[in-house]
Order: sequence, then C-alpha cells, then structure tokens
Amino acid sequence: MKKISKICCIGAGYVGGPTMSVIALKCPEIQVTVVDLNEKRIAQWNDDNLDNLPIYEPGLKEIVAETRGKNLFFSSDVDKGIDEAEMIFISVNTPTKTYGKGKGQAADLKNIELCARNIAKVAKEDKIVVEKSTLPVRTAETLKSILDNTGKGVKFEILSNPEFLAEGTAIDDLLNADRVLIGGDETPSGQAAKDSLSWVYEHWLPKERILQTNVWSSELSKLVANAFLAQRVSSINSISALCEKTDANVAEVARAIGFDSRIGSKFLNSSVGFGGSCFQKDILNLVYIAKSFGLQEVAEYWEQVIIMNDYQKRRFAENIVSTLYNTVSGKKIVFYGWAFKKDTNDTRESAAIYVADALLEEKAQIVVYDPKVSEETIYADLDYLGTRDPKENRELLQVTKAPIEATKDAHAIAILTEWDEFKTYDWKKIYANMLKPAFVFDGRRLLDKDAMASIGFKFYKIGES
Repeated sequence: MKKISKICCIGAGYVGGPTMSVIALKCPEIQVTVVDLNEKRIAQWNDDNLDNLPIYEPGLKEIVAETRGKNLFFSSDVDKGIDEAEMIFISVNTPTKTYGKGKGQAADLKNIELCARNIAKVAKEDKIVVEKSTLPVRTAETLKSILDNTGKGVKFEILSNPEFLAEGTAIDDLLNADRVLIGGDETPSGQAAKDSLSWVYEHWLPKERILQTNVWSSELSKLVANAFLAQRVSSINSISALCEKTDANVAEVARAIGFDSRIGSKFLNSSVGFGGSCFQKDILNLVYIAKSFGLQEVAEYWEQVIIMNDYQKRRFAENIVSTLYNTVSGKKIVFYGWAFKKDTNDTRESAAIYVADALLEEKAQIVVYDPKVSEETIYADLDYLGTRDPKENRELLQVTKAPIEATKDAHAIAILTEWDEFKTYDWKKIYANMLKPAFVFDGRRLLDKDAMASIGFKFYKIGES
C-alpha cells in the first residue's frame, strides 16, 4: 500500500469542494489541489472574503480558512494538478441526458469522459483515479478502457468512492460518516489502491466504517441508497394527500410508524417534494439501467417514486390556485425559500422552481425571498425550463432581500424551504401587511397551524385537512 502525498480533485462543486477541504483538514501531510476550468468558481474559492465561497455549507468556510494556502489549493490549471497528483478524484457534474439515447433518464457522461481523456493525455506516472461523481453502474469500465489505451505505459487503478452527503449537513456527514464505500478491482494492485484510499479516510474514521467492495457493487450502492431514501419521502407524501382528505395528521402518522424499529423515523417528513442534485437523477439512472437489461417491472417500480414526487409539487401549486378562488392572475404571491432544502444555496430540482413555473403559467405575480440563493440563480432556474420567454419570467417574478416588506398587499405566502428564520418572523406584522383574507401555504410543515389561525391567517399545511 502506498501512502499518498498529493491529491488532485477535478471539479470544485458541491462534492469536490467540501470533501477535499475535510481531507486537507484531517490529513495535513497531504497536498490537496482542487481544479476546475470554471475560473470564476476558482476565484470564489480563493476569495479573501470567505462569505463569497461558491458553496454555502455550515462549517465549510472555517475549514477553508484553516487549510487554504497551507495544504489546500484551488486552481484552474487542471493539467498541472493532474500531473503532480498520485491520486485523482473525478467530481464533475453528471446531469441527466437532455438529448439522444436515454434522454430524460440516463446520466450524461460527457464530462466524465473528457476528464478521463485529459488524465490520459497528461499523466506520465501511474495514478489512482477515484470516481466521486454519482455514476451509473459500469462507468469504471469506460474509464479503464480510455485510460488503459494511452500508449504511454502508464498504469491506472480505478476506484469507486461514492459520496453520501446531504447538503446542509455535508461537513458533519464527512467528519462523522456512517460509512465510506471503496470499490475496486480484486487484483493485488487493485487491493493496494483500495488500501491507499482507505488510509486517507482512516486519518479520522474508524477502519470498521470503511467498506471495501468490488467496483460494481460500490457504483450500484450509491444509486440504491438514494433511491431508498427518495422512496420513503414519496411514500409519506402519498399519505399526506390521503391525510388531507380524511382528517388524519401526517405528522402523527409518521411519528406512529417511525416508532416501529423495522421502519425508523428518518426521512418521514412530508413536504412539497424532494429536490437536490441526486435523488431524481439517481432514480432515473436506476430506471434506465433496469430498462436496458429488460427489467421493465423493476423500472416501473422505481419510476413511480418520481411520479409521486412530481404529483406532490403539482398538487401544492393546484391547491394554491383553487384556494385563491380558481385564479391567481395578477395576484401577488410571496415565496419564502427557493433552495431545495435549508442550509444550502443549491437549487437543483428544487420544488420551488416547479411550483413557481406552474403559478407563472397562471400569470401570478411572484416575489421570492431566499437567504442564500442569488437572483441570478433564481432566474437561471426558471429560464432553464424553457416554459416561457426569459423576459416574461423577469416581468412576472421579482427577487427580494426584504422578506417582511415583500408581503405588503400580498394575497398569499408559500413556504417552499424550511429555513429556520421563517419561524422567527413577526407573523402578526406580516398579516397586517397582506390583503385579506390572508393565505399561507406551508409546504414544509414549518409553522404551527393553531397559532397562525389565531392571528387570522387562512392557513394550509401539507398533510392536514
């Protein structure tokens, strides 16, 4: 087993940045370099003002402050990073394909292949290459095929080391990981590579939490873990719709079943729907893989998790329209939250995007407040859907940094992200600001129904009648 002294990570995003920061913190003898072709993003990582980091994660800026310039470096010189490193993490985006074969389901591996070809072009010495991005099963085989045909006599070992980070708690998830999964070949050189990566994590995690598998099991485990978690969310959300029709309370149902040790209480919080970069993408990947092997029933089973999630977002938007007397045209609706969950500025697949899109189709006037998401990102999210002209998005939707003032003459408020600050607001003042009747639609089950009703709000909470 070789002890690693230089690591390079290709990709300075939500996985690469936090993961490498923690490795640098816990392995001071290892030089960690994060590279990305996006010079603006690298500049943000190197900004003297740590509040300007491109990613918001509790605890991240403190770690960057402690390690940056010592053994943690951010650079746009990708080739230099590859050349110097003994171990290279690939942590680039693998979005769902929007074109060609597998459109709408398969992962787009264009960025992964570009990384592999660049590594093959630059590398002059043997390297360990680690898949960190979420990938479909058998991607390692593709990487190996590209890297082993460089003609330079350089040997590469490919490892799968999927991330199991939840945004908003990524630093704690890294420091106190339930498990680290390392997949690789079961050859002597493959085992040595797995041991080298294990040695890195053993700086701060007990060895029994570091699981070694073959590369295929590791790749599939990542998809399956996210699919199971998303399945739980869709399951409780399906019950929330039933609760609203039957006078049951979804929180009480979740609590009751959560006490069953076989089920457990995690991921049973009903909401307007799950978002984020992984759940939907990984399930669609699983669906595509199952279909490609002729396992139609397996594909349909997992596809239903996505269908239920889409239904929950659509149901929330339709409830707003029907409650506001079947028209929201010209009505001012304030969105509290745009990020897909609290304590992150990530908006990928956020429920807020799709609820906003549905209400904009009805010509609602939307005002958005989110403490961490920029105006630029909010408009980019809507423009990406391509539902309407970008100019119209800017006419119908405004972004504010004044959440209380924004409620002046509003017809309704929709809570789309569970930011803790929303619970601390002066809701009596907000009520006084709004047109009457004043409606609040709580898509995150954040506020107390009786307290809001006592102020005078017409209050609607997912999972309660």
